[in-house]
Amino acid sequence: MTEQEGWWVCSEGRDLWLPQGQLPFGKASELGLNPEGALQIGEYQGKPCYLICQHQSTEMESVRRLLGDDKLLFQLAGRGVQLAEFYRSHRWCGYCGSKMNRSKREFACLCEHCGERYYPQIAPCIIIAIRKGKQILLAQHQRHKQPIFTVLAGFVEAGETLEECAHREVMEESGITIKNLRYVASQPWPFPHSLMCAFTAEYDSGEIEIDPDELKSAEWFDVSQLPKIPEVGTIARRLIEDTIALCRQN
Repeated sequence: MTEQEGWWVCSEGRDLWLPQGQLPFGKASELGLNPEGALQIGEYQGKPCYLICQHQSTEMESVRRLLGDDKLLFQLAGRGVQLAEFYRSHRWCGYCGSKMNRSKREFACLCEHCGERYYPQIAPCIIIAIRKGKQILLAQHQRHKQPIFTVLAGFVEAGETLEECAHREVMEESGITIKNLRYVASQPWPFPHSLMCAFTAEYDSGEIEIDPDELKSAEWFDVSQLPKIPEVGTIARRLIEDTIALCRQN
């Protein structure tokens, strides 16, 4: 594998090795990498992509750096980050405490002592753009460090459908009800292991009353006068742009 040209996802914690801000490509020997234990996690542009779960470097950055690049490259790098986190957090069996081994056939960890098998956990999350006439509901979330306005989002609870989650999260976070819920698209989101399920909806009733534990503020914005919104490449940005297009058609 040392002399095999390919892409290299070198993940340490939740960061990647991104020399010059790019995912490294080439032979392991040329890049100064030790390929022992490397795992092929896919292909990009006809070349294999390998995961190395530990790499010491001063050029470690978040996979967010790749958001503006090709969508498939971001998803592949995100897969590597999620798998690295999965293997890091599943070194020991949660049932019997024995040491775990990686499966050679699939992305899984196996316990040879009790036979338990673990797979990477994916947390489904709804994200929703709400339209009211020519306005869109945008909020500042408590978790965001930068002053940015975005659409509402929340994790799906046990025994809940995506649609039920959308209605519940909107009510809990903003105090309003919605109608005409429509599915748009999904996006793997490796922070650390979410799957964003995107919807649009129309305002139905109620006044904005935010949940201060989740939001700093929430307002209706005219689509011609928007505040700072999420960056290109995020599903939130796509939802906002789709809503802008809808408002301009009507």
